[in-house]
This record gives sequence, C-alpha cells and structure tokens, in this order.
Amino acid sequence: MIKRYSVLLLLTTGIFTLGCSETKSNGNNKQSATKSTTEATSEEAAEEAPTSSSLDTAAYNLKNKELANGDTSGYWPVKNQPYPLNGAILPFKRVVAYYGNLYSKRMGVLGEYAPKEMLSRLNAEVKKWEKADPKTPVQPALHYIAVVAQGDPGKDGKHRFRMPEKHIDSVINMAKSINAIVFLDIQVSLSTIRDELPLFEKYLKLPNVHLGIDPEFSMKTGAKPGSRIGTYDAADINYCSDYLAKLVKADKLPPKILVVHRFTRKMVTNTQNIKLRPEVQVVMHMDGWGEPELKKGTYRHFIFPEPVQFTGFKLFYKNDLKKAPNRLMTPEELLKLKPQPVYIQYQ
Repeated sequence: MIKRYSVLLLLTTGIFTLGCSETKSNGNNKQSATKSTTEATSEEAAEEAPTSSSLDTAAYNLKNKELANGDTSGYWPVKNQPYPLNGAILPFKRVVAYYGNLYSKRMGVLGEYAPKEMLSRLNAEVKKWEKADPKTPVQPALHYIAVVAQGDPGKDGKHRFRMPEKHIDSVINMAKSINAIVFLDIQVSLSTIRDELPLFEKYLKLPNVHLGIDPEFSMKTGAKPGSRIGTYDAADINYCSDYLAKLVKADKLPPKILVVHRFTRKMVTNTQNIKLRPEVQVVMHMDGWGEPELKKGTYRHFIFPEPVQFTGFKLFYKNDLKKAPNRLMTPEELLKLKPQPVYIQYQ
C-alpha cells in the first residue's frame, strides 16, 4: 500500500519555525481579511466566469466516454450522473494543479519556490499535458492547504492551524496572473469539516475558487494526525457538496469542483451514498506516493472499483523518485489509465 507523504508531520518542530507563532495566534479565531481585497477579487473573478448559455450534453457524454478509456467493467463512465450547470470545467478541461503551503518548502511545490519560478514550472507541466492530449484543454490551478493538520495541539487541542487570509489572498492573486483556478484544501485533524468549511465561505463564493478535503487528516478517533490514517464518510462529503451547491445556487456561480483525497479503502466509507449534484463536480483523487507500478495499483484498487464521478492522480516530485525506476510517471502513462484522471496534482 502506498503511503502518502505526510506534508504535515508535521508542522511540529523546525518546519514552521518562521510562521508558527503567527499562525497559532490566529489559528482559533474566525478569519477577517480586509473586505476591499476580497470584494475586488470577487468582482474581477465574476468578469472571468464562464458565460455559456447552455450545456452541450452530447459533448459531455462523449467526453466522459473518452475518459473511460475503453473500460468494459461497467463502472466507467459513471451512470445516472446529473448533468452539471452551465460553466462546468469537467470533463471538458483537465485540471493541472500545484499543491502546497506558503509557510513551508516541504509541503509541496506551491510553497517551495518563489512565485514567479513556481508559476513558470506549473506552466511547463501544463504544456506537457497539452502536448500529450491535444484534444483536452488544460486548466492550470493552485491547490493551497488552507487548514493544516499538525503535531502541536494548539490552544483548543484540535491539532490544526488555519492559514492567515493574507496568504489565501496572495494565492488567489498568483492564480489570476496565469488564469488559474484555486483550490482551498482543508485538513480538519481533531476539528470537523462542519466547523472548518464555513470559515472559507467568502472565498468559495468566488467563481474561480474550489474545495479540497483530506480524509487522511480527519481524526475521528481523537488520535494525533500522522499517527494513523483518518477517514471521511459519504455523509461528510455530502455535507461539503450540499454547502457548495447552496453557494452556487444563491450566487448563480458556475459549478464547483470538490476534490477528495484517497489512497486507502477506509479513508472514504460508503462511497455508494455520495450524492451527485448539478452544482458540484466530485473528484476522487489518488494521492499516494511511490514507484509507478505501486501508484497504478493503488489507483486500480481504491479509485477504479468505487466510481463516484471523476478521478484525479497526484505526482510527487521527491517521494515518487525514492525507489526504482526513480522517476515520475509521465502524462502519456497516466492517459493509459482506466478511467483517465481529469485532475492532476503535483506536490
């Protein structure tokens, strides 16, 4: 079984020396970034929102069939899924994202390099995917860990830090410079998704901001994050999609993408009960690390046989190289998977 690189292991000692005190002091308070920044971003993002007058259902069905990649198991494409609202990104585009946190160079490429170099590297990956699959446009993305599980319990004992809003604003501004979308990722630790998700409502009301949730660090037993793998149930995922759907309907937004990390079976329970909605597109994202055959096995055992809607695949610039053949999987290799992942994340 693949182990995921514990990005959070954790923010205990040493890793977050520079930012811990600032984050701790703000970690248990509702965030309050300046109104003017968010309002300006909202107005600009609204101008860039998709404006298609109707969904091409024939094109949607055809693209989903293409993503199934010849699968004959009956799992893919997913049957009886609702058509999305106008402006849906998936399956018409493939999302290619950089993942990380601005406080640490060890949690992902998003925080490892200065913004200009990071965005240049992301653009290089985008071009690789465009070359490998010319018929599928690529949507660049920044996937930012907005709530970080960590070893220190903090003042409330929840073992998580909420990132300052100035960092989220910074990531949104970076994304705007390359017409990228943004994912805010939540690692609840000993908190709950119901307590954490509403704190980001004003950002999720922006048409270019989407959501990621990480079962690995949802510690329902009260164990410390990193000591064992956490879990989410379909009920947790349905809460998130319902929350997003309400925002989409209330603010007349294009559909949101909801990315759910997974690399073991117990990380997500009762997948058959996950509810699909026209307002939300669900991606079950394989984010285990290891050599290519191990990663393909994890995808085959934990993503393929429990179809939800769309699939994702993570590549680790460092951890995937630890064992022979000591290389990343290529876009061409990933395009051979059944189904083809429509969300690609680099850490």
